[in-house]
Amino acid sequence: MKWTRALALPAAAVAAVAVRDLTQKQHAILHNFPVLGHARYLLEKVGPELRQYIVTDNNDERPFSRDQRRWVYASAKRQNPYFGFGTDNDVERNEGYAVIKHRTFADVQPAVHPNVGEETPLPCAKVLGAPRGRRHAFRPASTINVSAMSYGALSGPAVEALNRGCALAGALHNTGEGGISVHHRHGADLVFQIGTAYFGCRDGRGRFDLERLKDLVAADPVRAIEVKLSQGAKPGLGGLLPAAKISEEIAQIRGIPLGEDCHSPSRHAEFSDVDSMLDFVELLAAETGLPVGIKSAVGQDDLWQDLARMMSSGDRGVDFIAVDGGEGGTGAAPLIFSDSVSLPFRLGFPQAYAAFAREGIADRVVWIGAGKLGLPENAAVAFALGVDLVNVAREAMMSIGCIQAQRCHDDRCPTGVATQNAWLTRGLDPDTKSERAANYLRSWRREMLKVAEACGVQHPGLMGGDMVDILLGTRLATPLWQTVGYDDPGWGLPSRQQQEDIRRLMVGAPEGGSAPPSATAVDAPDEGREEGAPSSGDGPARDSRIEDSATPG
Repeated sequence: MKWTRALALPAAAVAAVAVRDLTQKQHAILHNFPVLGHARYLLEKVGPELRQYIVTDNNDERPFSRDQRRWVYASAKRQNPYFGFGTDNDVERNEGYAVIKHRTFADVQPAVHPNVGEETPLPCAKVLGAPRGRRHAFRPASTINVSAMSYGALSGPAVEALNRGCALAGALHNTGEGGISVHHRHGADLVFQIGTAYFGCRDGRGRFDLERLKDLVAADPVRAIEVKLSQGAKPGLGGLLPAAKISEEIAQIRGIPLGEDCHSPSRHAEFSDVDSMLDFVELLAAETGLPVGIKSAVGQDDLWQDLARMMSSGDRGVDFIAVDGGEGGTGAAPLIFSDSVSLPFRLGFPQAYAAFAREGIADRVVWIGAGKLGLPENAAVAFALGVDLVNVAREAMMSIGCIQAQRCHDDRCPTGVATQNAWLTRGLDPDTKSERAANYLRSWRREMLKVAEACGVQHPGLMGGDMVDILLGTRLATPLWQTVGYDDPGWGLPSRQQQEDIRRLMVGAPEGGSAPPSATAVDAPDEGREEGAPSSGDGPARDSRIEDSATPG
């Protein structure tokens, strides 16, 4: 009798569900298959998790494969980032696969130990703002920096963790278009992004307010200003912050109402073409003294042609250009924009860069790349194309706990990274996660230092388009600079003076070497290693401090 009573309540519940399914008219599956039909919706809901952890292999999943995520996670936790048994990429049949060409005999050699080089600074090869004489020009101390992700799109603890991680690693932290919050004020230098809604620097009617911008810059550690034209994952559209993610604090910072989706306009009100945009850039630079640049995805190329032509006279210009690939991420966007609008980075960036190279002014601009460049293999190609700095977003999110659940848009991020749900965000500890963000940034720099040295140069900014081949299966290998339509293999490299400066700054970086020579080779010159360098990559790094990392060169 006891077990009969125990089963009565569940049976009644199942019967109630069956009656409801049979009488409802919204879902044919539930009407035709009462109770059992719910299994279909459950499997659909947990399908991404099943594929992520059980079904797909190491390289099938998108946007980041299991191998790619594993490398980020291991780097963030300072675990062994090595992989065994060789590559499982289908190199033999892959069209467009990039191969980095190492140099057998060179003046520099990569260190071997997994952690050697993590503390070595890897500064930008160019001084940001110097060509146009900005009062506060500076050399970014890190070639990898955290890209624009607003407070609102990310939780407060996530923003704090990233900011503190950037401070520990000496990287820049882009605020995103949502303004500066208390979570951005934990030690890192900031790049303040101005979007079409002018959050943080607008008046009560939503118009741009120069005086508010100047007050904001004076009160915060803002080192540069980025004017956002478009983003790779939603080009041509303004930003979208769903109402579910808007808290009272966020509404106050942005000056928006609660309970409504926050739509940024698709266009700027302060300028309407390249000519007026340059006037706006020069106004911001003159009033703040900061370097000012733009961020844009690449679509029709008239923007880049016009901008390069107008900047060639030297009267006006942007200090940096951040090119975001169409494979970049976002918290929320229409599917067609995420999938099919704007060019991927490897196609889009060369179009923008080539316009400036043909005008002979590419070295006057600091080029920033974004779009899955937090993975060293992608970044190596980007540097060979002409990138000076890399901005990372989703990779930085993964370093602080993101598991690629793809719930950024509905406020249900299970790790507390991309949600404002207090119950979910309480699990994200900024103390622990900031260390992991810093570890990831340092590990990326270590990997890039090693791959540059394997190619025979001291810095990834010295990698040229002839150091990478693009494969057509096993049939053809074409130098990168030719595949993207560059006129010269030297395109993508800094000026000769900038190259000399970065070589000087990298003196003292740890290098590998060899065992002591045998008696028969004792009189032969040891050209592969400077005097005083450790005989293997396991030795301690020599002093590699950079004296002018925050001053004009």
